[in-house]
Amino acid sequence: MSTTRTIERTIPALRTVEGGGFVVHRPFPTRLLMDFDPFLLLDEMGPVDYAPGEAKGAPDHPHRGFETVTYVLEGQFGHKDSAGHSGTLREGDVQWMTAGAGVVHSEMPDPEFTRTGGRVHGLQLWVNLPRRDKMIAPHYQEIASGKIPVAVSDDGRVRVKVIAGEALGVKAAIETRTPILYQHFSLQPGASVETRVPRDFRVFAYPLAGAGFYGADRTPVRAQQMVLFNDDGESVTLAAGDEPLEVLLIGGVPLKEPVVRYGPFVMNTEDEIRQAVIDYQAGRMGAITH
Repeated sequence: MSTTRTIERTIPALRTVEGGGFVVHRPFPTRLLMDFDPFLLLDEMGPVDYAPGEAKGAPDHPHRGFETVTYVLEGQFGHKDSAGHSGTLREGDVQWMTAGAGVVHSEMPDPEFTRTGGRVHGLQLWVNLPRRDKMIAPHYQEIASGKIPVAVSDDGRVRVKVIAGEALGVKAAIETRTPILYQHFSLQPGASVETRVPRDFRVFAYPLAGAGFYGADRTPVRAQQMVLFNDDGESVTLAAGDEPLEVLLIGGVPLKEPVVRYGPFVMNTEDEIRQAVIDYQAGRMGAITH
């Protein structure tokens, strides 16, 4: 018989500034929670309204040893890298970038969006790579909004975009290096859903908008509070209050490997970090042609 997980604790997202000066809300890593194995970081970018010419981004920066998952809710994000990839992510699009052995990457506003201004809202999740995959060749999976699988509850009051894993009988299109779920639930006022999660997954929820109720005890939690679930069941319950609820459900199997971090490099040993710095400074991760 399936049991619904309870809540371990909640973590507030802290406001900070990244890249060229854009504001993010970050539940981890902070002094309250360094990581959530196998995840290294979650940033909610905005929501923020930019006047014409004000939009900011993250200029050229390297990555090695992990993956970045960018999910655009509003606005546009241009991206370019040292392997020659470039493009624009628009509302609802997802980019799953496996940095592996190393890549130099930039995430800047699209020139037209910079000219006109507008609202920006998105998320970036860092997913750790297991030791065996840290030095694989970099590659991308880009999924346009219309190609992300969507499931709807029988009563029509709960909708979920299945970015990774499986929810309400629908499987994701993205392939992951380790078992991961990443799902965006939209609940109408008063609606609730119980969704299955594998017992060996660590799972958390991150509400984007609306106050909701979480877990077996229906713990009330407002937006921008990370909800950590205990590992005591095979399902998670999400419920909306008197207003619509937008919430991410994210989970994965812990790697249980040593983690050594230095800015945009995440490896297993300090020697590997030193080598990453040497390789970047020597230009072995390439450079972006602008």
